[in-house]
Amino acid sequence: QVELQESGGGLVQAGDSLRLSCVASGRTLTVYARAWFRQAPGKEREFVAAISKYSTNRYYADSVKGRFTISRDNAKNTVYLEMNSLKTEDTAVYYCAAGVQAGETVPYNFWGQGTQVTVSS
Repeated sequence: QVELQESGGGLVQAGDSLRLSCVASGRTLTVYARAWFRQAPGKEREFVAAISKYSTNRYYADSVKGRFTISRDNAKNTVYLEMNSLKTEDTAVYYCAAGVQAGETVPYNFWGQGTQVTVSS
């Protein structure tokens, strides 16, 4: 079992920046890829970004390309999501995920509880 704990969410204004963190614990050697998803009120959960084990491959949703950066520190079992130039449409609960393979449409086995990001105009 792998436990994921997100942090760093909050209320910011449009144009601001925010950094989310997600720490993994438990059987972390069983998962390689890490990802971020988000779910806005009344909408389905959507892919945001993913990163492979050694950061060789990174994937982004078109809506966040050029604004968000995913990174990881394997020594700390932590993945980050640096969010710049935030827009009101970025408002959502952000979820951390972990799995075997990185990508937008691949399955992820473990999920965090989520952290709220609210962007005001």
